[in-house]
Amino acid sequence: MKGPLFYSKILLFGEYGIIKDSRGLSIPYNFYNGALKIDQLDTQQKKDSNQKLLNYVYHLTEIHYNTSIPVEFDLEELRKDLEKGMYFDSSIPQGYGVGSSGALVAAIYDKYATDKITVLENLNQEKLKVLKGIFGEMESFFHGKSSGLDPLNSYLSLPILINSKDSIEPAGIPSQTNTGKGAVFLLDSGVVGETAPMVNIFMENMKQDGFRKMLKNRFIKHTDACVESFLNGDVKKLFSNVKSLSKVVLENFKPMIPKDFHELWKHGLDTNSYYLKLCGSGGGGYMLGFTEDIEKAKSALKGHKVEVVYNF
Repeated sequence: MKGPLFYSKILLFGEYGIIKDSRGLSIPYNFYNGALKIDQLDTQQKKDSNQKLLNYVYHLTEIHYNTSIPVEFDLEELRKDLEKGMYFDSSIPQGYGVGSSGALVAAIYDKYATDKITVLENLNQEKLKVLKGIFGEMESFFHGKSSGLDPLNSYLSLPILINSKDSIEPAGIPSQTNTGKGAVFLLDSGVVGETAPMVNIFMENMKQDGFRKMLKNRFIKHTDACVESFLNGDVKKLFSNVKSLSKVVLENFKPMIPKDFHELWKHGLDTNSYYLKLCGSGGGGYMLGFTEDIEKAKSALKGHKVEVVYNF
């Protein structure tokens, strides 16, 4: 058995902000993917994945019998497949902010949800909201609390625009250009990040009046402006907005930026050769970079792993 592929995702804009109703924009990233598999291979990685899925069944069982969550699973079929050694065969790095658990959740829903909302339906606002809610419950096993956005992105394999908690829609994003110098890139921090501790720090900070004001008046304002200028293809405005956002993050989200990268982050702002922002919850994994000249950025980031994901 080999299930369909589910891709990683990149939240271009909206990390932390979408918890507090900022806009957001998430895109599939097809470089990494995962699929449910049963085969005769006998590796430690496969055994670990199978064990994790066995533990996950308890969480799915709770969701299955919770009448307030509109989903049921073929638990018997799932258990049978796990007994045969089913595992999630994935190239998506874990703890890197690119949706490894989201792809797994999407794969499980696709194969074992009994009355599922399919990608072939007319996906109106209401259906997307229901799906996002189900995915949020399913993914909470891995992170404690989940917006459901990562699995939704992986399941639909479409860019998703988040207007608010209750308003999400598939988005058309400007076509990439192969000739442009500008790029969005991933910068590898070389360390694994964990979502739950970072979200806990954020929630603690939210108890402070000054932090809440900064979030509303600066962070969310710049995030919304970034989404707007990106969707409109206004590159000049986009870089101005991303620079403002990058500055706010460096000033107010330091615990989410690995210490070794504080100077590098500042260097980009000082020289305008690139601007960095968080990719997911931070604390490690990837950071997201924006540059008007990818060769200049690569030169400034020499010795670090840079992966281009979108060209302007």
